[in-house]
Amino acid sequence: MLKTDIGIAADTGRSPFHKGEQQVQEHMGERDIERWAKGAIRNHMPDQHREFFEAQPFLIVSARDRQGRPWASVLEGGTGFVASPEATRLDIDALPSPGDPLADTLKAGTDIGILGIELATRRRNRVNGRVVGDKAGHLNFVVGQSFGNCPQYIRERSYWWHEGPLETKVQRGEGLTSSQIDWIRTSDTFFIATGYQGDGEDPAFGMDASHRGGEKGFVEVLGDRTIRFPDYAGNRFYNTLGNIVQDGRAGFLFLDFASGSLLQLTGRATIDFESDEVRRFAGARQLVTLDIEDVVETTAALRLRWQAEAENARSLRLIEKHRESEDVVSFLFEARDGGTLEPFKAGQHLPIELRIPGFDEKVQRTYSLSNSSNGRHYRISVKRESNGLASRFLHDALQPGTILESRKPAGDFLLPDDSKPVVLVSAGIGITPMLSMVQSLAVSGDNRAVWFVHGARDGAHHPFKRDVEQISTESSNVSTLTFYSRPKDGDEQGRDYDVEGRISGAALKSLVARSDAHYLLCGPAVFLAGIQAELELMGVPEALIHTEAF
Repeated sequence: MLKTDIGIAADTGRSPFHKGEQQVQEHMGERDIERWAKGAIRNHMPDQHREFFEAQPFLIVSARDRQGRPWASVLEGGTGFVASPEATRLDIDALPSPGDPLADTLKAGTDIGILGIELATRRRNRVNGRVVGDKAGHLNFVVGQSFGNCPQYIRERSYWWHEGPLETKVQRGEGLTSSQIDWIRTSDTFFIATGYQGDGEDPAFGMDASHRGGEKGFVEVLGDRTIRFPDYAGNRFYNTLGNIVQDGRAGFLFLDFASGSLLQLTGRATIDFESDEVRRFAGARQLVTLDIEDVVETTAALRLRWQAEAENARSLRLIEKHRESEDVVSFLFEARDGGTLEPFKAGQHLPIELRIPGFDEKVQRTYSLSNSSNGRHYRISVKRESNGLASRFLHDALQPGTILESRKPAGDFLLPDDSKPVVLVSAGIGITPMLSMVQSLAVSGDNRAVWFVHGARDGAHHPFKRDVEQISTESSNVSTLTFYSRPKDGDEQGRDYDVEGRISGAALKSLVARSDAHYLLCGPAVFLAGIQAELELMGVPEALIHTEAF
């Protein structure tokens, strides 16, 4: 939670996580996130996030009703219904629709969580805080914690506005009707509201709104008052699960994208971390079950409408499979019909759908494109994860000639459109969008100063080493710096790598004398948070640091 006049001080010395989040992190063996997260979880919104929220036609919000039960809902409005007059504020010109469980509860002093999600581009950002003003259908919100999310598991949909009157009808119950059961069983997206309030004031307390996505049927209906879903690897913060561990209450929101109708549930949630049931769901880290206490269905609650299904760009044929390192393989695709492929910008990702034997539904994944746009080929480069359902299938089973479905490339992790120097910084498989960027710069003849900085474990786990060396040799404006954290005996410093150890902010800052250089970072969330925090401490403006997590 936060003070109502200003945001929480940037350096309080306190953890950004409450004890429930810490407990889940400890259980999952990921408590190392603590030392990095202070750089990723802010007490204000970066300019990118402020602009993002202001561009949205709707927000997902979470709050509690008068009985203290959490609910998730939607706020919608036309252009400009969200404004950010300063980095710690959002002014929202909307309230939930009549009959909504939160219609009369978003008052001054109320903790709320906000999720901004742009389905068409698969972008999302989260911010949690408190309402400090609620006059004439207008909410004034002050930030407690702000952070971004990766695009994984988001289904792409474009939207439009319904014109004409809304025939809204509210139906309440304590269990699911047969039509509501069908609704849930055919959903590929829902939103979840959770929260935890401990003693006193702490920025880690408050409400949270989050997104969950998968193939149709990924949410199981176990009865008219019980549903369950598999939870997969995310940003390792475990906000939702940590709230459930401490509080146990949760609210679910299902959207009927075609009709603008809402199905809202609230009840008691439990988490299964280790049973045999979890192992039935490939790639799942745990199962979350909701025992439903109350149901609200609102027909035609919104003027917004979305595609019921995400559009496919076209079918792709795998024409080449090439090993890049011990655990990375590249996959080169062409259009199935031999035609021209949708152009993309360096740094964007390609959503694909896989038919994996033993699974009735398609498995959706997103991978950064690792080539430059040429209208003929898409290339993705995938690291094999020991427990990764899709990566294991791609590495072990996908062969040239295979046809799969894709959607058009998307994403906003792009080269800045100016001539300022750029420092491209990657760790592990985060090298893929950086390779696309440096290739695109070389092809276009862009002569801005470029540093290509990469961190790998050792030479066996260093993909695209020769590709980058060749670009650097042929392009006088491109310099490279390579870090190996654990070089092997056969790895020679000065030949295979430059520095033993991990990338640091100080090393990056020393590369460029100009104070206006852009730093583009791609890698695990813990890596990004640490490097960004170090760069900011050394005076690099937040606006010049661009990040992409995987």
